[in-house]
Amino acid sequence: MLRLSVSEIIDRIERETVFEAVAEDYSFTLKISRYVPYFCGAVHDGHQFRKSLWENCLHTEYERWYEEDPCTRSMVEAHPIVIAGCDSRFEYDLNRPPDGAIYTDAWGKQLWKEPLSKKEYDHSQQKHTAFYQVVHSLIGKLEELFPRVIVFDMHSYNWKRWDREVPTWNLGTANIDNKRFGSIVESWQGKLSQMHLPHGIKSSTGINDTFQGNGFFLKYITTPFPNTLV
Repeated sequence: MLRLSVSEIIDRIERETVFEAVAEDYSFTLKISRYVPYFCGAVHDGHQFRKSLWENCLHTEYERWYEEDPCTRSMVEAHPIVIAGCDSRFEYDLNRPPDGAIYTDAWGKQLWKEPLSKKEYDHSQQKHTAFYQVVHSLIGKLEELFPRVIVFDMHSYNWKRWDREVPTWNLGTANIDNKRFGSIVESWQGKLSQMHLPHGIKSSTGINDTFQGNGFFLKYITTPFPNTLV
């Protein structure tokens, strides 16, 4: 795996180069083994939490891990194009807009002993910005090559939070063009429900059952790129 700057990653995308790289600050990874009309994203897969924040953080490592989406990158790593966050959402949340990406509290608990310094805040914001520069370049290239593009925005959730049965798979469609893409969603729902899972796990699929698909990753892509379904 290469270690590349954002500009070097974007240059390779523009030249349609096949590569696998980690950002030079180790904040995200991108693999492109061939250019196809879809890619997988795992924005909450990361668990890294930079050392300069440790002493100031009130959440334990376990509490952070509990709200991250571990192994979501592993679920899709065999696909040709995969982009994944490496940093914890508690450092900055890639699924929130820039002005809300850095938490002051999380899940009802204050996050920082003292407010972040401007230096620390700006450091996290720069990582958020860099990730989306690459996402923008990647989607732009794929829409240039193909008439339609699909993005699989992978997340996981803590099923024990609900006092009812929840689906194995949830498709969040609140922010997609259902007139254009509704039939694709229904087809995908049927295929996921037929999936055979190990250990006797039942495969069931809901639409907007646990989450509705309101994340920034989805919204960032669909606003300027109407031919992409997330």
